[in-house]
Amino acid sequence: MILDLFRLDGQVAVVTGAGRGIGAASALGLAECGADVIIASRTQGDLDRVAEKISAAGRRAVTVAADLSDLDAVRRLAEIARSEFGRLDVVVNNVGGAIPLPFLDTTVEYLEEAFHFNVSTAHALNLVAVPLMLEHGGGSIINISSVMGRVSGRGYSAYGATKAALAHYTRLISKDLAPKIRVNAIAAGSTATSALEIVTGTPELKSMVEALTPLHRIADPEEIAASVVYLASAAGAFLTGKVLEVDGGTDVPSLDFGLPDL
Repeated sequence: MILDLFRLDGQVAVVTGAGRGIGAASALGLAECGADVIIASRTQGDLDRVAEKISAAGRRAVTVAADLSDLDAVRRLAEIARSEFGRLDVVVNNVGGAIPLPFLDTTVEYLEEAFHFNVSTAHALNLVAVPLMLEHGGGSIINISSVMGRVSGRGYSAYGATKAALAHYTRLISKDLAPKIRVNAIAAGSTATSALEIVTGTPELKSMVEALTPLHRIADPEEIAASVVYLASAAGAFLTGKVLEVDGGTDVPSLDFGLPDL
């Protein structure tokens, strides 16, 4: 049956930023399809709640509470995969983000910090994950990018530029790692995560986002997670170097900050 292609039985995944939102939903989705999961984020309490759901799905979760802007902490995730499970098959680089700022407030230091958090952390994990993945024939890497890596709007120079870098990084390393390891990305649109609470909790902002999204709604984290499962599994076995645009049809920023001309 075609549904069998989505199974991940016997596989092991690492998901960063897995305490809430897209990361949490992705970790649970992978577990529901049969994978054991190493979940990492800053807050142990968030991880414990996700781990309980993974256990209820019949799979094992290993929690790692760490500041994932620390590259040493990121690198340890592959060591944990080896010591706990002896293998690694799926990497979901979900941790990232940057607060939009007006251009003149976007310092060089802030831009470099955004690049570090959105791109360097993913590269650090991939570097240590790939040798372990190859020991069992390969696997799948999924980078969570953003629609803002493709469209343009005021205030998004740091966030958009670094998410665009992550998307093209995906295309580039897919050539380095083919044919054994597939590398894809998801350009997510506005999604109901904790990062968007200021929007979902403010009727005027929520209405703006919905109006500027052709499907006229905000995505659920599970909708992004479904794409993660697709890319991780045999269902997506003929995709590599691609960026799936799971964005409700968005062609312009769904949140306009109304920044004036300089």
